[in-house]
Amino acid sequence: MKIVVLVKEVPDTYGDRKLSLETGLADRAASETVLDEIGERSLEVALSYADKNPDAEVVVLSMAPSGSAATVRKGLSMGAASAVHIADEGLVGADLGLTAEVLAAAITRTGFDLVITGNLSTDGSGGVMAAMVAELLDVPNVTALNKVVIGDGTVSGERASDGATMQVSADLPAVISITEALPDARFPNFKGIMAAKKKPFETLSIEDLGIEPEDPAASRSIVLALSEKPPRHAGTKIVDEGDAGEKLAEYLVQNRLV
Repeated sequence: MKIVVLVKEVPDTYGDRKLSLETGLADRAASETVLDEIGERSLEVALSYADKNPDAEVVVLSMAPSGSAATVRKGLSMGAASAVHIADEGLVGADLGLTAEVLAAAITRTGFDLVITGNLSTDGSGGVMAAMVAELLDVPNVTALNKVVIGDGTVSGERASDGATMQVSADLPAVISITEALPDARFPNFKGIMAAKKKPFETLSIEDLGIEPEDPAASRSIVLALSEKPPRHAGTKIVDEGDAGEKLAEYLVQNRLV
């Protein structure tokens, strides 16, 4: 079984996150970049299955800037057998539609039985990539799984909903997304880090995938305007001089809060 895990380089959750007012894109220089935690959890699901099934092959796949190779390579040090890194200047500022198209093309080129991804990235927070990729691949999509069971020709799991728990399944090939309810990812050990240097690492361009990002027939979106969030102003301060209650009531009425 070949399992493709989609991973993503994102700004560190605990660092500064800023948008460039010139390009409208994330300012990657504002903080350290790391492998998204939900992507690491997705990889852990695949590696846990591979630990018990020696015939399973785990491939990490990412669309990221050319300088992100070290981040993508972390997936190899964790235990993945190979990695595919899509890096092309034509993909700078790619929207969800173009990103899904590129990932689907790369997955098709690599081959797969199962694709695993996180339900929500910590930067864009689109939450639709798994469904979009599955649609382009024309395979079943099972989303937001809190538990995953990979079987012989099927994948199943548990999804939480309002007031209930759903048991869902799909025949392979399929695409699934997981939530943070899944276990934390393993840490790369020294042996894994050294072994990662010798594992296959393929870098692809959009030309390799046969994609034209400027194709007018394709769905693309651009930023039309961008402005910095205005600074927060100090709130109204009421000093009690014997009439604080009246002042507070007057403030609430003026602001239609009562």
